[in-house]
Amino acid sequence: MILHPPARLQIAAVLAAVSEAEFAKLREVTGVSDSVLSKHLAALSEPGYIKLRKAPANGRQRTWASLTRKGRKAFTEHVAALNRIMSTAGLADTADQKV
Repeated sequence: MILHPPARLQIAAVLAAVSEAEFAKLREVTGVSDSVLSKHLAALSEPGYIKLRKAPANGRQRTWASLTRKGRKAFTEHVAALNRIMSTAGLADTADQKV
C-alpha cells in the first residue's frame, strides 16, 4: 500500500492537480519535516509513482516532483477504492441524502 499513508496520499493529490510541485510546497501541504517528506518522496519514487527533478532556483538547489503515468493510475485506483469503501459504509454522497 504505497499510497495508503496520509502524507503520500496528500502528495499524490497535489501532484495530480499540477504538472509539478516544489519540495517546500509539498512540505507545507503535508505538514511534515524535511526528512519525513524526503522519505515519503523516496517511497513514491522507488516504484515509479513520481519523478524527482533537481534544479537551481534563486541560488539554491530545489527539488521538484511530478506524478508519472504509473503514479496517476495508482492514485486514481486508490481513490476509486476509497470511494467504494465510503459507498459501502453509506458515507458517499451524504449531501444528497435526506434524514
